[in-house]
Amino acid sequence: MRSRVRLRSLLFAVPAIACAFVLAPVPNGRLHAQSSPSTAASKPATPRAPQTPRFQTLSLLGDTLRAFPLSAATRTRYEAQLAVARRAYQHTPTNVDSIIWYARRLGYLGKLREAIEIYTRGIALYPDNPWLYRHRGHRHVSVRDFDAAISDLRRADELTRDKPDQVEPDGQPNARNTPIGTLKSNILYHLALAYYLQGSWGEAAQVAEREVAAATNDDRRVSMAHWQYMALRRAGRPADAAKVLLPIRRTMRVIENQPYHKLLLMYKGGLPPDSVLTAGPNGELSVEDATAAYGVANWHWYNGRRPEAEALLRRILAGGQWGAFGTIAAEVELSRLPQLAPPR
Repeated sequence: MRSRVRLRSLLFAVPAIACAFVLAPVPNGRLHAQSSPSTAASKPATPRAPQTPRFQTLSLLGDTLRAFPLSAATRTRYEAQLAVARRAYQHTPTNVDSIIWYARRLGYLGKLREAIEIYTRGIALYPDNPWLYRHRGHRHVSVRDFDAAISDLRRADELTRDKPDQVEPDGQPNARNTPIGTLKSNILYHLALAYYLQGSWGEAAQVAEREVAAATNDDRRVSMAHWQYMALRRAGRPADAAKVLLPIRRTMRVIENQPYHKLLLMYKGGLPPDSVLTAGPNGELSVEDATAAYGVANWHWYNGRRPEAEALLRRILAGGQWGAFGTIAAEVELSRLPQLAPPR
C-alpha cells in the first residue's frame, strides 16, 4: 500500500523564463554538457534577480518555513560564495555553469524558491540538459513537492541513459576534498529518496538497487543501501532487506557518509542505537544528526516500537533542520498520523 503526500502549491508557481545573453566561461565551474541556447538576444542585458518570496515553503504539518538555521560563520561563507556566483551569472547568464552554480549557492542558503526559478530559466534555454533537472529535482524535494521532484529526476535519468557518467563537483568540499558523487549517482539518489518520501516503497527500492550496483565507492554504497533497506522494510520485505546488509562491513572506506554507515551497522545488530544518535549541548541537531535520528526512528517503527518512534520523530522536528532529508522524512511520517497532525 502506498501513501502519497502532496503539498499545496499556494503562491509558488515558478515561471519558465527564457533568458539569453552573451556567453562566456564561469570561474570555478565546469562544463555541464552545454549546448547552444534555444533563443538568442541581439545584445547583452542584465538578468533580473529571482523574486524573493515571503517564505520558502510549508512543512507537511502546515508550519511556515523561512530560513535555514545556519551558524554565523557558515552564513558568512555561503553569502561570499553566493556573491561570486551571482556576479558570474550576471556576466554570463546563458552559460550553464553560471546558471547551475548561482542556483546551487542560493540553495545552500535556503533560498530554495529563488534557486528553482534560476534552474527553470536554465531549462528554458537548455531543455535537454540533465544537470538542470537533477538539481531542480533536488530542490523540489526540499520544498516538499515530491511529484515535481520525481518528474524532474526521471527526466534527468532518461537524458543520461547509455551515456558516460561525470563526476559532480562538490559545492562544499569534504575533508579530503574528494568528490564522491557523480551526475548519475545523484540523480538516482534523489529519485529514490523522492519515491520513498512519496510512499512508493517498491519504486524507491528499485531505483536504489540500481545505484548500489553502479556505486564505485563506499560512500555511494552506504548512502543508497540505507534508503534501499528502509524502503524494503516499509514495503514488508524483510528478507530482501536483510540481503542489502550482507556486504556492509565496519572496515568500509567512508569519507563523508558516516551516519548512513553507522545506521546500516545498527540494522545488522553491530551497533546500539544510542551510538548512532548525536545532538549538540542544547539538544540541537545538525543535518547529519537529523538523518541519523530518522533512521533510528524508522527502525523503531517497523520493529513495533511506536512510542519510541514517535518521540524521536518529534525530536527531529524540534531540532529545526527543516532542509535535512531526515527532517522531511519525519514530517512525512507524522503527517500520516491524523491524530498527531495539527488541523489544517
